[in-house]
Amino acid sequence: MQKHTLTLVCLIVMSAVSFADDKVKSIKIKDKDMLRKSIVYDKKTPDVFYCPTSKPTGMDKLIVRSRPLDKLCEYEGKPLPPDYKSDCYQDADESPYACKEKLRIMTRIAKERMEDE
Repeated sequence: MQKHTLTLVCLIVMSAVSFADDKVKSIKIKDKDMLRKSIVYDKKTPDVFYCPTSKPTGMDKLIVRSRPLDKLCEYEGKPLPPDYKSDCYQDADESPYACKEKLRIMTRIAKERMEDE
């Protein structure tokens, strides 16, 4: 009886460890996703957004720079000019995600202004 209980406990622990490993593998963030989603907006500073200036090594080690909000998605998804100097690492501020983010931010600002009136 004791041998069967020990075997059962070992199997349960091994299954839990295996399940936890699978869970961790599926949660990993890809570099492209981390960079794409690295546009940060803070309601306390409504005139600026923040984006990385160099390659991020992790979300807890993301070094950002403030830029005016009108520089976010400045070219509205159109090709960048050849003499364009990037504001953010790998033009994260000109990505399709950045344009969607700007639309979301501008909608939020408009709603807040309407509520204030």
